[in-house]
Amino acid sequence: MSACFVSIGLAFAQLQTFNGVVLSETNGEPVIGASVQVKGTTQGTITDFDGKFSIIADKGGILVVSFIGMRTVEVPVAQDLKIVLSENTSELDEVMVVAFGTTTKKSFTGSASVVKSDDIVKRQTSNVTNSLSGQVAGVQGVSTDGAPGAVTKIRIRGIGSMNADNSPLYVVDGVPADDNTIATLNNNDIESITVLKDAASNALYGARGANGVVLITTRRGNTQDAQITVDAKWGSNSREVPTYSVMTDPGMYYETFYQGLYNSQYLAGQSSAYSHEYANTYLLDPKNGGLGYQVYTVPTGQRLIGRNGKLNPNATLGYNDGSNYYLPDSWYGELFNSSNLRQEYNLSVSGSTDKINYFASAGYLDDSGIIENSDYQRFTTRVNVDYQAKKWLKIGTSMSYAHADQKYPTDQTSDNAASSSGNLFFVSNFMAPIYPLYIRNADGSIAHDANGYTMYDYGDGASVAAGTQRPFMSQSNPASTIALDKSKYTNDMFTGKWYATIEFYKGLKATANVGVNYFGSRYQQTTNPYYGQYATSGGLAYVESDRYLIVNQQYLLTYNNRFAGLHNVDLLLGYENYQYTESAVYGQKTKLFSPDIAEVSNAILSPLTGSLTHHYATQGILAQAKYDYDSKYYFSASYRRDASSRFAKEHRWGNFWSVGAAWDINSESWMEPAQDVVNLLKLKASYGAQGNDNLLTSDGKVNYYLYTDQYDVNESNGAFATTLTYKGNNDLTWETSYNLNVGIDFALFDERLSGTVEGFQRRTVDMLYYKPVPSSLGYSTLPVNIGSVSNAGLDLELHGVPVRTKNVTWTIFANMTYFKNKILQLSPELNGQWISGNYIYKEGESLYNFYIRKYAGVDPATGKSLWYQDITDAEGNVTGQTVTDVWSNATQYETGDILPKVYGGFGTSLDAYGLDFSVSFAYQLGGRIYDDGYRALMHSGNSSFAGQNWHTDILNAWTPENTDTDVPRVDAADLYTNSSSDRWLISSNYLNLQNITLGYTLPAKWTRKIKVEKLRIYGVADNVALVSARKGLDPRQSYTTSSMNTYASMRSISGGISITF
Repeated sequence: MSACFVSIGLAFAQLQTFNGVVLSETNGEPVIGASVQVKGTTQGTITDFDGKFSIIADKGGILVVSFIGMRTVEVPVAQDLKIVLSENTSELDEVMVVAFGTTTKKSFTGSASVVKSDDIVKRQTSNVTNSLSGQVAGVQGVSTDGAPGAVTKIRIRGIGSMNADNSPLYVVDGVPADDNTIATLNNNDIESITVLKDAASNALYGARGANGVVLITTRRGNTQDAQITVDAKWGSNSREVPTYSVMTDPGMYYETFYQGLYNSQYLAGQSSAYSHEYANTYLLDPKNGGLGYQVYTVPTGQRLIGRNGKLNPNATLGYNDGSNYYLPDSWYGELFNSSNLRQEYNLSVSGSTDKINYFASAGYLDDSGIIENSDYQRFTTRVNVDYQAKKWLKIGTSMSYAHADQKYPTDQTSDNAASSSGNLFFVSNFMAPIYPLYIRNADGSIAHDANGYTMYDYGDGASVAAGTQRPFMSQSNPASTIALDKSKYTNDMFTGKWYATIEFYKGLKATANVGVNYFGSRYQQTTNPYYGQYATSGGLAYVESDRYLIVNQQYLLTYNNRFAGLHNVDLLLGYENYQYTESAVYGQKTKLFSPDIAEVSNAILSPLTGSLTHHYATQGILAQAKYDYDSKYYFSASYRRDASSRFAKEHRWGNFWSVGAAWDINSESWMEPAQDVVNLLKLKASYGAQGNDNLLTSDGKVNYYLYTDQYDVNESNGAFATTLTYKGNNDLTWETSYNLNVGIDFALFDERLSGTVEGFQRRTVDMLYYKPVPSSLGYSTLPVNIGSVSNAGLDLELHGVPVRTKNVTWTIFANMTYFKNKILQLSPELNGQWISGNYIYKEGESLYNFYIRKYAGVDPATGKSLWYQDITDAEGNVTGQTVTDVWSNATQYETGDILPKVYGGFGTSLDAYGLDFSVSFAYQLGGRIYDDGYRALMHSGNSSFAGQNWHTDILNAWTPENTDTDVPRVDAADLYTNSSSDRWLISSNYLNLQNITLGYTLPAKWTRKIKVEKLRIYGVADNVALVSARKGLDPRQSYTTSSMNTYASMRSISGGISITF
């Protein structure tokens, strides 16, 4: 018994309380929340607000001190320890998220790029897809819709299909996600985005990995002490890309239109006097090609335009017909608001212990857009929890809920609204500067109707004096539509993932993941009963409710172990099941009881209802094996067998796979002399196959039943009548992409310079596309698997740290992608080429190849447009080339590849003494785009374009005195001056100043006095400026055509404050 007491006494004598402090090597400030643990035990603590700690330990023990982003150190226990932690600047061993797991840059055999949270939160965008272009090599964004909440279409390493979807797969916290999920993500909740670009990195996703994969990982706790962060910013929006350089002077427009009427007679042989009289007579006559409105007062007996073609100097702006006063308005200036506020608030709480890791957040965004009734409000909340329930059991969840209210001006955003009469962007761009926006009383005041509404001029000759009829967009006024028609889109989104991981013994784990995405939306629209399309019907009410449910299940078995210190094995076996259900119900009626209630029951006539349900499912068996020897030689292989419900049962299964290898040259013993300079030098290569089952409909929507015929069911005399709307193909199966990637990863000079160079080729075979067939069959296309296309190129990423000292860090990044798209094979009966309208698809050439007439300039003698025409012999052989002034006689030629050859981004950031500054750019080089907006503004003044504005370039049009020009004469008799030709092709090069951020973090010694860990004040600007080949041109809208007819890209400038407790 006495021996026992002696033993216990000795043990207590050896345990003591030790005190110390943990400081940062960078700035000497205390490290708050650092983990201090006695090595080999569970005894531990964390540092307090002053970096101090107290711990009970054996006198001969070792303390392990660690903190996120800093190097872990081990020190012998002692009294009054002063422990200094240095920053862990190495990216080689940072964990990166990949398919079904994690890895490090050093051991990864595939191609992937990571965007970190610090770069993501700088962008004040309502959709994270808008943050990716220019940030990593190989990623390009295309956006036709700049409205708040809109999704940018992402393309990774080119275009791999003709008619199938080219979008990547999005995966959020391991669960596949659609655009609805992505649109509701809060940027402040995101820890990292990993873009997987090759077979070795995305083959495990099989059916959906052909176009690349975007892995989004949300935040977790990273400090033992609870951390509370509050962030708020306030700012405003404006239009980033200005309008075209159009006429704004009404007198100039009248003069130019007069010139067109005059030339139509004079150049046809009439006298100058007759031509002058003709032009003035019909200038304002809307029934004979005139403008319909007079907005100048001219003395009695005088003409508006003189014999010299100039505005009468006695004319005064403004015209009164006794009932109304006519004054032109700046439609653009009136319709685009200058006070478009944006505000955003975010709150998060996070922390961790040895048992639990948690993150919770709430956010609110209110973005008013740049036009009236396009507001977007979103509330988001998220909870992420990981809990080590037992040593052998870990469970966790990631759940989020989002609610969004969006005023949704359909005519401004939808693809088919590009030239809608209700499209404010279209009408304000192209309306001649002579037309009133408002109806004015005789005294010049803006008129209001009996309901108190502002009266807008619809140009229909009914609301004002007879004869004042606007030939361009008659019976329309988007200002009235925006003010009186109401559209609201409300959605609720819940996403959840639950998992459990059991470790049977060291290295062998089983994991079950269940993910659920639920999206419910309601769209309500009222079209006013007073003016416009439904005025005679008493207005319209339309309501649609949609519901989407996605359930994804994954069951994974993994094994990881290192043998003999040299052999590392990582194995994965799994099963995944994906179920998607979409349902919708809609209805509409006319003749509203109340124009303010957007419900179908509020109307009584012309009921129209409908509903739909779609189902889609995939399931897959997957396996992966990774092996490395002595952390030098890395090998990987993966396999997935997938089935898709979009194909008939006998063709549903596809096999997808990859192999990869890497060699860390820097780890070789013979590299030791260079290791002070070379930190990483790794060769890597991969090859594999992925599938695509997403053949889109002709209007770009998903087709869930590719293999079966589809019909519309209608009524005919009380009986059923069916109409074939889609001809299926029972033999249809997977489109498959084969990816080759070869690259070098390097890091030099203590990682001051690092980067990746990769060559890639993606060859897509058995393409899903619509084959043209004779319409006599009852349908015009048939979905088939045939043909192949290739995308080959080079990715380059560079990161530099020119300065890295205690108080100053300066970093630079740049990336570039070069790629070439080429059709390898078409359907045999097409004999190597297929002409479809203004496009030609030809073996050996790009998918993006126009087939249009070639502009030959202006005939200096006549001022007419000229186009090239082939000279052929009796057998049709081309023997030469001439020019013609008859557009229909001109020959169509292929233009060659119009896709950009190079795209990417670059930027820099500087952190110095609490001040932080960063700027980033995106660019594109070597392509061409068809500027359809400019084409429409360069018309000849014929009656089809009466009332439509001109680009100021028309002022350089041919005249007998100005023959050295490439702009044809203005002649109302010329019908084809601005018809399609390569005249409208222009460089698609651009430089986009994406983001500028400037902030200041107050010194910690100040903020600690008020119990604040960090306080930062900042300003941020997004989409600051775009430089392109022409003012008003935005090449980011499309690979092919730009028109500036839909919701324009927004510039957002804000100031904010971020506080961490």
